[in-house]
Amino acid sequence: MTASFARSTALQERLHRVVPGGAHTYARGSDQYPEDMAPVLVRGEGARVLDADGRWLVEYGMGLRSVTLGHGYAPVADAVAAAARAGVSFSRPSVTELEAAERLVAQVPGAEMVKFTKNGSDATTAAVRLARAVTGRDLVAVCTDQPFFSTDDWFIGTTPMSAGIGDAERARTVGFRYNDLGSLEALLTEHAGRVACVVMEAATALAEPEPGFLEGVRALTARDGCVWVLDEMITGMRWAAGGAQQVYGVTPDLSTWGKALGNGFAVSALAGRRELMELGGLRTDAARTFLLSTTHGPEVSGLAAYLAVADAYDGGFGADVVATMERRGAALAAGVNALAASAGLADHVVALGRPSCLVFATRDHTGAPSQAFRTLFLQGLLTHGVLGQSFVVSAAHTEDDLAVTLAAVEATLPSYARALEQGSTDGLLRGRPVAPALRATADPRRLPDLDGA
Repeated sequence: MTASFARSTALQERLHRVVPGGAHTYARGSDQYPEDMAPVLVRGEGARVLDADGRWLVEYGMGLRSVTLGHGYAPVADAVAAAARAGVSFSRPSVTELEAAERLVAQVPGAEMVKFTKNGSDATTAAVRLARAVTGRDLVAVCTDQPFFSTDDWFIGTTPMSAGIGDAERARTVGFRYNDLGSLEALLTEHAGRVACVVMEAATALAEPEPGFLEGVRALTARDGCVWVLDEMITGMRWAAGGAQQVYGVTPDLSTWGKALGNGFAVSALAGRRELMELGGLRTDAARTFLLSTTHGPEVSGLAAYLAVADAYDGGFGADVVATMERRGAALAAGVNALAASAGLADHVVALGRPSCLVFATRDHTGAPSQAFRTLFLQGLLTHGVLGQSFVVSAAHTEDDLAVTLAAVEATLPSYARALEQGSTDGLLRGRPVAPALRATADPRRLPDLDGA
């Protein structure tokens, strides 16, 4: 029997009338899910969420990888509630602000100072601005194999959604390849004396650094005189409490943090070497850099959330948080891949990547990645109680959650096999396939105009 998403669909229509794209993050948009099967959520508990149609679903992705301890994790929620009752925004720094800063500096191997904000883009753009101020240079070098660094012009101008961003700004961002020191060295040589910073993730779900790569980046940036900015938005507190720099033993000049820092609460940070960060402070004779100055950056509830998360990672959770995610992810991947192999679909449905940041591949009859086949897989998962654009776990995922997920995968594979046999998903999808979140036009998931055109 086909699951009903009637109330969620009605609510989604209302969202589209008042919110561009129907969601406040493109990755959360209804175009990322099968048509008329995009749940609108009411609440969450642990690794499950309740949708507007009354279904409890096992969730993956967990707030775009921001929730590692589970929805409604009591120690964090209690800390935030207590902070809110005591007032959250003042005209001077709070003790919580100091405690959070000292805690993060102690947590991050390469950090001597920190400045908090509310979203990752602000932190990363502040790092870029600081690097330009430090070096007097204008170009930003980004790793082109990695999908996202900021909503600001310096990065979004490199994506298909570059409307509204001038050619001059787009030209100030250049690219190099991950695990290819030669491409970075060539770029720094081509633009000698012009690259202000190298912005990259140390690793991703699907890509680990080859031996010597990160050390080579450190050496090249030091030799060139540019600033090395490590984006820890995903890796921070998911690879380790101290981020990827702790795992791989490297020290960037600056690093940017968010997502898991607050278990879903809004808190992000720019951390780094004192001599750089002080250009935004008062211990400098240089022209001051407008580093980060936000009304809500030091808002106490987000910082209280971070402190409670840090406590959980320091033993308050009752188990090693990262190790728990790694264990759950590994078990899930093994189960999914065993089911696919048993159904003869091992080359088409694959769970892969770092266990704490697991994704799935959906390939068509030719073996190529396919949005249509991805949609068919998502459709099956949703029908059988699983919400997930990925298989990214939290430490709150239980063996029961994994069992529900594996049952949903097993129930979905027969329709996937039929699609492979006929060479298409025709007649098997409820609507149009999902589309990339960052694309040049609303098509292929354009909505009708309000007047019906």
